[in-house]
Amino acid sequence: MNKKIVEVCLSPDLGGLELCVVDFFEDFSKKSETYICVAPQSKLDNYVKNEKKFLLVRKKLFPFVAARKLAKFIDKNKIDLIHFHWTRDITMVVLAKILSTQKPKIVQSRHMNMTRFKNDFYHKFLYKNIDLIHAVTEQVKEQITRFISSSIRPKVIVSYLGVNGVESQSEMLLKLKEKHQLSSEFIVGIIGRIEEAKGQYLLIEAMQNLQNLNIKALIIGDTMNGEYLQQLKEKVREYGLENRIVFTGFTKDINGYMQLCDVTVLATKKETFGLVVIESMVNKTPVIATKSGGPLEIIDDGVDGLFFNGKSGDLAEKIEDIYEDSELKNRLCENGYKKVLHKFNKSVQMKELYGVLNAS
Repeated sequence: MNKKIVEVCLSPDLGGLELCVVDFFEDFSKKSETYICVAPQSKLDNYVKNEKKFLLVRKKLFPFVAARKLAKFIDKNKIDLIHFHWTRDITMVVLAKILSTQKPKIVQSRHMNMTRFKNDFYHKFLYKNIDLIHAVTEQVKEQITRFISSSIRPKVIVSYLGVNGVESQSEMLLKLKEKHQLSSEFIVGIIGRIEEAKGQYLLIEAMQNLQNLNIKALIIGDTMNGEYLQQLKEKVREYGLENRIVFTGFTKDINGYMQLCDVTVLATKKETFGLVVIESMVNKTPVIATKSGGPLEIIDDGVDGLFFNGKSGDLAEKIEDIYEDSELKNRLCENGYKKVLHKFNKSVQMKELYGVLNAS
């Protein structure tokens, strides 16, 4: 019998992690009765329009009240499994399990790096109440194995995130070109939350070195840090790039923007997975990523993507390589597309992960 599931994520943001939560909710809802628990007035709350949505407020330093409310929801709806994603929800989720009469299983999808040992009494209490951890990369699994003692460590599995095939966005491309006043320029895109960790400043610095080429850059994403956004815009003015760099803001038209770009950049220094890498691949757009973290498990350098060393000068050189060499660009596109359909197929991975969760 299929288990009743509640997806839990009280994050205030709307980035790759949060959109993955929506993907799990939508896919699992086709297979069994599934709910989604989010924070009221959060970006996830505004994004998800569904009657199976449950709103919950959690106090930062005192999660007991929220845990009790979640426990009542679990018992009322006879939830069999809590699937949570945001690490800060861990205490509330574990307390909700303990307070409930239903005593559901707990599965954590670990999207973020783990950097320190979890061997104190508090973490021993938490992890003894978790039944399974889903690591999104082999690197994350290795960190979990290293930092959580085997005596309390739940079972750990690895399942990459995935994407589905997409259709051509020809009409959307025309609208986006008109919106951003684009014609024949070579377009470089960087997609993700506007925060320093995402490295948008590196693309702006790289564009300073590419001013003699017919290139424009699109910085696509929601603003997490207004002060950082202003710093980026000041840097654009300082370099005289006002007509060559566009800040688009948040968009749901990710595939349209991916297809609009001639190349995309992932400039995060320590990206756990790199969802935008495989999204770029499935849209047949070549990608340049920092040589670290999750992209190391996705890209074969020079075959289906390019790495850069985390410096703006090297990023500029890699962008120029693709700008100047159409054969390289086409090879990266085709090989990336073939890889993502084979290795990062969302439908296949969701089915496999649902089977593991339902059996846990």
